[in-house]
Amino acid sequence: MNFWLNFLPIVIYILLIVLITIGIILGIRTILTLNKVDKVVEDVENKVDSLNSFFGIIDIATDRLSNMTDKIVNKTTKLINKIIKKKKNKEE
Repeated sequence: MNFWLNFLPIVIYILLIVLITIGIILGIRTILTLNKVDKVVEDVENKVDSLNSFFGIIDIATDRLSNMTDKIVNKTTKLINKIIKKKKNKEE
């Protein structure tokens, strides 16, 4: 009985030391992995920022093109409405 009272605490301490060592190693690996992920995210963010101006130019161009086509459509519909009204007035 005396043997177990002396032996079990030693085994528990050794297991705790192993568990703490594994925890420290996993913590260090997690920190290193997070640093690598942070570098990748920063690189992607820089690339997206460099493309923002390009997309801004495309956005401005599409807005102007949309405005032009809207004006053309409005003018043609007004012209068609005038022609239709003239035909209705002549028929009456």
